[in-house]
Amino acid sequence: MLTNRTRYFLALFPLSAIFWWSFEFINRFIGNWYYVGVQEFGGWHYLLFTSISFSTVLPAVLSTAEWLQSFPLLSAGLERFVRLTVPRFRLLPGLLMIASVFGFIALAIWPQPLFFLAWLMPLLLILALQACVGEWQTLVDLAAGDWRRLWLLALAGLICGLFWEMWNAKSLAHWEYAVPYVQHFEIFKMPVLGYAGYIPFGILCGLFADFIMGQPKPLKGAGMQSRMAADNAGTAFGA
Repeated sequence: MLTNRTRYFLALFPLSAIFWWSFEFINRFIGNWYYVGVQEFGGWHYLLFTSISFSTVLPAVLSTAEWLQSFPLLSAGLERFVRLTVPRFRLLPGLLMIASVFGFIALAIWPQPLFFLAWLMPLLLILALQACVGEWQTLVDLAAGDWRRLWLLALAGLICGLFWEMWNAKSLAHWEYAVPYVQHFEIFKMPVLGYAGYIPFGILCGLFADFIMGQPKPLKGAGMQSRMAADNAGTAFGA
């Protein structure tokens, strides 16, 4: 990505900082993580160093997903997997938008029992926004039964999450968790079940970058049946 799409790659860094700061805002409500060893930082120093750290999230996940794409066996068979069928796709953007708005409201009211919505509602919101501006590729792929890209993004998110947690565990300035119900059996400082959050997070990273920077070309290798299904789905969506 650095050599073939240099401008795109470099633009991911400032975009990534903005992206993660939005989760820091959400965490003000749910309090699932907090930082230790940052007391000596002044306000501007804290903003600078955290923003530099946050700027690496999207480049890491998307670079990892692109690297995983070079191993075809990892996603073998997923180009003709389960097809997403929704009776009235034209209504889907509005329904996703409504669901995400109500999900965020519920999260603000009941942050502890619904903390997991912090990773699911942004995903619904991005899908809704993509559809509203005519970027149907993700839904077209799913309607055609092509789950490869979402799978690779999810796997990339999990891989990056494991490394982030490993590096964080022994850092002087680091984060710790206070996750309701699952604060047991930690790997590094993250509860085992908490790693599941990296799966939708990886997908969200890819879809967010697609929405802001433009969607990549569809993955190669889909069969004729899958491509025909995608064409039919595109027609149904009004793409």
